[in-house]
Amino acid sequence: MRVIGNSDRRLVRRTIQLFAGLALYGASIALMVDSGLGLTSWDVFHQGVAKVTGLSIGVVVILAGIPLLLLWIPLRQRIGFGTLANLVVVGLVMDGTLAVLPPATGLPMRITDLVVGILLNGLATGLYIGARLGPGPRDGLMTGVVNRFPRLSIRLVRTGIELTVLLIGFLLGGTVGFGTLAYALAIGPLAQLFLPICTVPERPAVRTGMPDVQPA
Repeated sequence: MRVIGNSDRRLVRRTIQLFAGLALYGASIALMVDSGLGLTSWDVFHQGVAKVTGLSIGVVVILAGIPLLLLWIPLRQRIGFGTLANLVVVGLVMDGTLAVLPPATGLPMRITDLVVGILLNGLATGLYIGARLGPGPRDGLMTGVVNRFPRLSIRLVRTGIELTVLLIGFLLGGTVGFGTLAYALAIGPLAQLFLPICTVPERPAVRTGMPDVQPA
């Protein structure tokens, strides 16, 4: 009978954490959509495409990830299991949550949806990235550009990508509002708070006595 070792338990934990994070991420975006007070830059783009094509926003999230992965090829970015899971799970959970979520009526409920959505998004980001099983298609585009062109800062690349997709989404009819600004200001500090807490450390180097390596 095979004994489950530490490596197996760590992989189980990382897999569960990955899917929990992706599910929370999809639910958090659904809450922000339901609030009607503004979305993340990427989801302004997704919503705009959904309005033009008639597809659900969840389906657009899934389909938009495919050309993004193609852009990884010249950037020499590697696809992980978490990347493929991200591509599918977030969109499906978003659509499922929107299907059962009662429409937010009144400003207090809409603000509650927005605040809860942003907080859950920060936690979800820490969980799925901290699982160390591969970045999402959008995260990988950013890291791929930075790795390919090291003179460019993460802040510059991320800002350029966010502004580009925000502008396209706005022109297509996506919702830009107070929530968009609130998310932009809050997600960085929230991710910084949750990522160290949620990150699964590297396997301890017992033989060398070296400490665990934490993510940058």
